[in-house]
Amino acid sequence: MAEKDKKNQPRESFVNPIDPEKIAENPGLLPYAHERGGATIKPADAGKMKGLAMSAMYEQTDMQLDQIKAQIELLARQANEIQQRMTISERIYEAEMGIDPIIGRTYFLYCRENGKNLLSMVSPAEWGDKIPYSYIATIRLLGDHTWDIIERREEV
Repeated sequence: MAEKDKKNQPRESFVNPIDPEKIAENPGLLPYAHERGGATIKPADAGKMKGLAMSAMYEQTDMQLDQIKAQIELLARQANEIQQRMTISERIYEAEMGIDPIIGRTYFLYCRENGKNLLSMVSPAEWGDKIPYSYIATIRLLGDHTWDIIERREEV
């Protein structure tokens, strides 16, 4: 038979030797390779993927929470320092002052025997052996008219 005659001959004469129950209608949709030499397809372990995602999520959120905690601690420390400056500033402004304090200068806070506070420019070392007052703190006037404690003897 000529080649032309083979092409024109109907295909009905072809019989597939493979069992029809073992043939997939849509082989491209199978979850595994359907021909020899096809790529190996392994189903993903959903539990493993979720576990890794959860682990990464916990690590990131813990890191962010640690940053926020550090910021909160810093803010609390700053608020405490401001509160201490306000407390010492109130105590100083209620003290006896024979001077007009200048911003940026260092002064010394003393307590008299009668319990009243005194602001002085004289340091405890300058008094010599006999300090007439009880030394409380070395302080500096800041630009906002609060006082910064440089050194203190008692809790202010």
